[in-house]
Amino acid sequence: MQSTEELYRTYSADLFRYLVFLTHDPDRSEDLLMETFLHAITASGKFRGESSVKTWLFGIARNLWMQELRRLRRPAEEYLIRSYMEFSPEDTFDIRETLAAVKRLLSQKDERARQIVLFRMNGYAYAEIAQNLGISENSARVIEFRTKRWLLNEMKKEGLEWTKSHARSSGI
Repeated sequence: MQSTEELYRTYSADLFRYLVFLTHDPDRSEDLLMETFLHAITASGKFRGESSVKTWLFGIARNLWMQELRRLRRPAEEYLIRSYMEFSPEDTFDIRETLAAVKRLLSQKDERARQIVLFRMNGYAYAEIAQNLGISENSARVIEFRTKRWLLNEMKKEGLEWTKSHARSSGI
């Protein structure tokens, strides 16, 4: 495995963007980034090489974030949905109603589409999804795009809308 310094130079920018995607808070993301690399240093002997180093680091970052949510007693599922659907903290809506709608609507999709969306919610890269599902990376992207667009349109039909800027950025 690379030295800690090389790992940081290679992956810190991608990890930081991922953490900002999860937290919507650059300051907290910076703290989690540092915690991720500290954890990686202490756990480097546990890296088994079953995934790429990048995947391993992203897993550490996600686990640290999930631990923080549990410590703060915030439902992680809410944050996954909020991040995936590109809701910002300023958006006002009933998150429980929205979460229920997302789950109900996703249950109408085929298993592969549901799996792809769940993988993406959990921070998996398209290449990893493609490998896990035995499809091309491009297929994973297209299926996820179409499923997300369908989901947003269905939610809009049900009156579960949020700010227009988020709908625009999601392609609606």
